Amino acid sequence: MEAADEWLLQSLRLYRDLHTFELQAPTRLIEWARGDRRVGWAGGKPSPCSWLFMPTHQGVCVAGYGQSDGNEILQLIPPPTLLTKETQGLCPERDFKVECGGFSERPVYSLKYVPDTSLLVTSGPPDSSLQVWQVSAEDSDVIKSISTIATENGTGQSWAKIDTISARAPWVLHGSRLDRIQITEVESRKNVYTAGIQAPQGSEELSSLAFLDCSLLLLCSATGRLCLADTRQPQGLTEAVPVPSAPSSERWCMGTRHAAQGSQPSSQPVARLSSRGLLALTDLRKTSEFLAVAKARVPSSGSGAEFLCVSWAPALEGYLAVSGFDGTVHVYDTQSWDSSGREAEPIFVHKGHTFGGAGGSRDPPLVTVHTWHLQKPRTLLSAASDGSLHVWDWVQPCGKCG
Repeated sequence: MEAADEWLLQSLRLYRDLHTFELQAPTRLIEWARGDRRVGWAGGKPSPCSWLFMPTHQGVCVAGYGQSDGNEILQLIPPPTLLTKETQGLCPERDFKVECGGFSERPVYSLKYVPDTSLLVTSGPPDSSLQVWQVSAEDSDVIKSISTIATENGTGQSWAKIDTISARAPWVLHGSRLDRIQITEVESRKNVYTAGIQAPQGSEELSSLAFLDCSLLLLCSATGRLCLADTRQPQGLTEAVPVPSAPSSERWCMGTRHAAQGSQPSSQPVARLSSRGLLALTDLRKTSEFLAVAKARVPSSGSGAEFLCVSWAPALEGYLAVSGFDGTVHVYDTQSWDSSGREAEPIFVHKGHTFGGAGGSRDPPLVTVHTWHLQKPRTLLSAASDGSLHVWDWVQPCGKCG
């Protein structure tokens, strides 16, 4: 029996749900649409109280990253079974539907919805500028480009990492190196905050950044350095956590978890993942030591670490997932980890992309991104370099039910 056939048989007992789809072009992002869409204001000058809101489906956005003749941005409506918190049994509709779409002339490496608006922000080569898009009202199926946010000395710099928030106004946090990160008001394109670290650390490339709340920012460099910035303080970036002891050739990314309502954003652990599979967990309230260090059971990344991804489960305490090493996604329970750095046993490994082989591709597919479902605790979405898009909910072993 071939490995693909064997996996298909095993999948009957390994998964509660497993959906497989084929995109027209591979994506390196899967972004959930959240909340209502803000579609305009009721006359006069816009203010926080004058915007009109309309409900939107809980969809996901994907985008191409390598086409020379245009890269499609699609907002997809998931199958109905994914839009409910509990599994609803058999459902005749098991495919994604295209809600709206648009085309970008440049590769789309990152995309973020601006919460509570109808806006998207994207970034990608060849420079660090940002593109702003509007998801049209429900009677239209167009995602249209409306503006560009240029950056100082952006030409020649790598593409910008981005995050968005709408606590005070629609803001985007962006940067490509530690020497200059900034917050820009999306609609007016006004720069509202700038910070950076001077040389030599300032020349380090950024791998990830995030709003912890409307004032606190967290950055991770490609070398694994974590830095904090508080927009209420003028001193700029401070190094919060030094680089873990590792070869200098390793590349790192980070994953953050949103704080529960009423808790401090710094109370949530930060996970860093290296191209060698090292995982370091940090509590930002006590940066002098690691919460835990472990080695993921993955091969050293042969992809140049381009697609490294680590993410915390939003609805499953202590669980995280990693990908970007091969055609698999590994899920780990970190609650029993210590600081020994020992190899960790994954709770589950999704191998579906390994056997996808869309179009008879010679090279085995590489997982480009994964993300967790926002309410279903054990449901993830993952995409690979062959254009495959999977949605899967693994069966928890009986001895580890929780």
